[in-house]
Amino acid sequence: PEERLSLADPEWSDIHVVTGALKLFFRELPEPLVPYRLFDPFIEAVKLPDPQEQVERVAELVQSLPPANYATLRYLLAHLCRVMERVDVNRMTRQNIGIVFGPTLLRPEREPGSLAAGMAQQNQAVELLLAHFDRVFLA
Repeated sequence: PEERLSLADPEWSDIHVVTGALKLFFRELPEPLVPYRLFDPFIEAVKLPDPQEQVERVAELVQSLPPANYATLRYLLAHLCRVMERVDVNRMTRQNIGIVFGPTLLRPEREPGSLAAGMAQQNQAVELLLAHFDRVFLA
């Protein structure tokens, strides 16, 4: 039988439990929300010297996502934008959210020799998606 969860249960009142479950869900997907084939193009886009070009390229890549990935990423990032609005209460700056969700949403198919190598760019990609949400998702 399927296990049913109730978010009304006391265990879910701690936001860290909810956030941990959300991160775990995305980390356990067979393929990340940003598919493996788009990992390198996303990292290359973040490395572009012109910030305007970065946004345009990332927007193109997001538009190329499968519909379910696009919708889920848009919904999640819209929520994370709302989380950032409460930074005075939760200390979740754009940079902190990038650190938390970068490696979860965007990861290479094979782990690199040096784990820190691509992580900064993964975080920057999520920061860029949050900073330019309206332009990237054509809201």
